[in-house]
Amino acid sequence: MSEKIHKIKVPIYYEDTDAGGVVYYANYLKYLERARMEFLKDNGVDVIDLHNKGIFFVVSHLEISYKRPARLGDTLMVTTELVELKNASLKIKNQILKDDELIAEAFLTLACIENGKVRRLPEQFRSIFSRV
Repeated sequence: MSEKIHKIKVPIYYEDTDAGGVVYYANYLKYLERARMEFLKDNGVDVIDLHNKGIFFVVSHLEISYKRPARLGDTLMVTTELVELKNASLKIKNQILKDDELIAEAFLTLACIENGKVRRLPEQFRSIFSRV
């Protein structure tokens, strides 16, 4: 769906790694979250404003494949691409790269929630992403 791929750099610090200097698998999820937040922000979605109005985006599905390890001192590039927009959810593809080599790839679905129930995406959100 999207021709625009958003990118952020993520430096790997000691706190990100295990005793062997390899990035701990769960930390990749943090990098994906940072990339999604920046993607939304850079596309004009004010997640904090929506949060304050009681509208949240929750991960309802996640599939991740780890290809190669990232290590202490690496700088990773995390890409975010919107691949599908539905009435109450969106599907995102993330890739984590080191020097253009694929480290991990993830597909996830974010559902829009209000008062604990699935709701339609806000119109402002839909209008922004219908042009992405």
